[in-house]
Amino acid sequence: MDQPKVFISVGGTSTPSQEDFVKSIEDRLRSENLIPYTIGRNTFSSDSPLKSIKGLMDECSGILVIALERIYFESGIEKRGSANEITLSTTKFATPWNQIESAIAYTKNLPILVIVEEGIRAEGLLEKGYDWYVMTVKPNQNSLSTVEFNGVLASWKSKVEALSISKNNTAAERRKIVPDELTVGELLSNMKPAQLWGVLAAIIALMAAIFVIGQHFPG
Repeated sequence: MDQPKVFISVGGTSTPSQEDFVKSIEDRLRSENLIPYTIGRNTFSSDSPLKSIKGLMDECSGILVIALERIYFESGIEKRGSANEITLSTTKFATPWNQIESAIAYTKNLPILVIVEEGIRAEGLLEKGYDWYVMTVKPNQNSLSTVEFNGVLASWKSKVEALSISKNNTAAERRKIVPDELTVGELLSNMKPAQLWGVLAAIIALMAAIFVIGQHFPG
């Protein structure tokens, strides 16, 4: 079976520990016979970001979201000026691209697994309770060897592999030859040598028969 491609949604890392964590996940996926792809990390395109994302996702059979700290502030106010004003403290947000890429993946029916750094504000598609598993972890290698992570990864991987097989089968069906839709040249180019020689022999025999008939029944 071909190695399934998986889309990794992760922002550019800003600390060595974040980079080590992302690399550990990539290495784990490769050890599971999955190939990780990330726009701007190991995959590049001259197209617009959204077009590049959609194009890459069409080639992938799953998405793994890694939500790491991008924005941090010690204090703030939510719904400022309203009757429901809330004072915030020590708040962390992940890159908004996690939300965008998760939404696109969901519309494409890709299996989704979300890994969120502890302390990240879980909102939108990073919240628990949707059609995918959200796992909150400390961003270190030890988090990737727990019973929970191994079980969740195995479940997600089985869905990825199933979709990959389905995609490959669909592609194979599309590649099947439909004789009525092919030109003569395309028909000949798709023939095996033995079949081609058979056709040539039949043509020669037909031409010989026409010649003989012409000799017996001159115009």
